[in-house]
Amino acid sequence: MRQKQSTDMNHALLMIRPSAFGFNPETASSNAFQSQSLANEQEIAISALREFDAMVEVLHKNHIEVIIIDDTEYPHTPDAVFPNNWFSTHEDGTLMLYPMMAPNRRLERRADIIDILKSHFTLNMIHDLSIHEQEHVFLEGTGSIVFDHTSRFAFAALSERTDPILFSECCSLLDYTPITFKAFHEHGLPVYHTNVLMHIHSSIAGLCSDMIHPSDKKAVLDAMHIHADHLIELSIVQVHQFAGNMLSIFNSKGDPCLIGSNTGYASLNQQQMQLIERSCIPVSVNIPTIEKVGGGSARCMIAEIMLPQK
Repeated sequence: MRQKQSTDMNHALLMIRPSAFGFNPETASSNAFQSQSLANEQEIAISALREFDAMVEVLHKNHIEVIIIDDTEYPHTPDAVFPNNWFSTHEDGTLMLYPMMAPNRRLERRADIIDILKSHFTLNMIHDLSIHEQEHVFLEGTGSIVFDHTSRFAFAALSERTDPILFSECCSLLDYTPITFKAFHEHGLPVYHTNVLMHIHSSIAGLCSDMIHPSDKKAVLDAMHIHADHLIELSIVQVHQFAGNMLSIFNSKGDPCLIGSNTGYASLNQQQMQLIERSCIPVSVNIPTIEKVGGGSARCMIAEIMLPQK
């Protein structure tokens, strides 16, 4: 296990360095972004590891420091590189644990990671929602939930991985107002995670309203109205290029940075890029293997650590 201490900002990042990244058949049926590669398992794992290390290097160059924790060799967790789904942390010292739909993703929850957080940050409360896995009810962290920390609205696109009742319970515990909506791909499959079609920050926000069911669109847009001056309107094609799966955070200098993949950034038009460049520093990382095989992009690889530092 390796660890690098975060900056003295109260908004750090945690990432899991993969040991055996690969295609996960337990998640493929609900993830339209996930596909199998012709490469063998070892080649995929090596490529993912290289992409991860290069991503961390880019983050460091942009004065974004990260707590890096190595994945364990056993049990085998092909999606461990996406830690944002099993836990989230909050500024009041709360840590939430979430129920995961895929049994092999439940193995990603690690007590030693929580212990590391306890050693460096103030942890006042743990809410363990993972017990709902026994009821086949799921809510997959900041994949299922996009928190707007400015307005204290929380958004969730409903799917088999995102239960509306459990989402409302989570929002009640954290004192956020829940906004649920239905969102679909063009072939009718529900969008599996909210964070592939929207991201929200005080400096920049992105949304693909075309994927939202017409009956729900107005409520979502009304809740996002305070971000209208810096809202990137994304197309469905851009969402499939991971342009919605981005995360804006402040670096150690206090500058807002928008972390996204090369694939996502390449899909944006000149007007969208100009809006980003006026609002924050674009930070682009090259992770094609992780995107194709894992079906998740830059935001999925990052767990925000918002706990107060000791």
